[in-house]
Amino acid sequence: MIRRSLLRQSRAFCAKSRYTITASPTRSQTPTPRICSVQEKIAVRYYSSTDTPKDGASPDAAELEASQSDIKDVDPLEKDLESKNKEIIDLKDKYLRSVADFRNLQERTKRDVQSARDFAIARFAQDLVESVDNLDRALGTVSSEKLGQAESNKELANLYDGLKMTETILMQTLKKHGLERFDPSQNGEQFNPNLHEATFQTPVQGKEHGSVFMTQQKGFMLNGRVIRAAKVGVVKNS
Repeated sequence: MIRRSLLRQSRAFCAKSRYTITASPTRSQTPTPRICSVQEKIAVRYYSSTDTPKDGASPDAAELEASQSDIKDVDPLEKDLESKNKEIIDLKDKYLRSVADFRNLQERTKRDVQSARDFAIARFAQDLVESVDNLDRALGTVSSEKLGQAESNKELANLYDGLKMTETILMQTLKKHGLERFDPSQNGEQFNPNLHEATFQTPVQGKEHGSVFMTQQKGFMLNGRVIRAAKVGVVKNS
């Protein structure tokens, strides 16, 4: 019995010494080291400083889910911005096309107005050239020999001079409005199908092949445009 009571007292003392530290009056106040039992070592648990995600997910997966949630929140704004940018590009393209079309219309209208001004008298000129031709034929009927005998026939000389003055004034007036007469045989021009109309071809000594040696009917141009081609004879030596 005495042994059992002593054993109980020693166990109680050991249990009490686990939670209280006794200090000796003769020693320093440094706490004495205590040897932990196996049960205490087993009871120690270690925890991570970071929170562990639920459902066994890794931290990277949790961050990815958080970033995806942020992207989902921003997606409507990005889509709206992209749609506005596309709309701006489309409107800018339409604006530039409209400006280009308007400028082309301006240039085309300007050319049409200028063409209408230049060739407004085209029909009138075509009808008038016949009268000019008749006047030229009348002057051509008077030979140089008859003009040399002006003293014997003054009426003929005066008539010729009057017709010549009328032709000169008429041609000056027509030239002022853009109508000009040309005679390709005077300078021996080369045949040009855009300006001349060949009525016949014949070999001519001393003339270059393909040149105009005779004019049957003079041509007329209105502001650089041929309204009647000259009817000519062309040299054919080869």
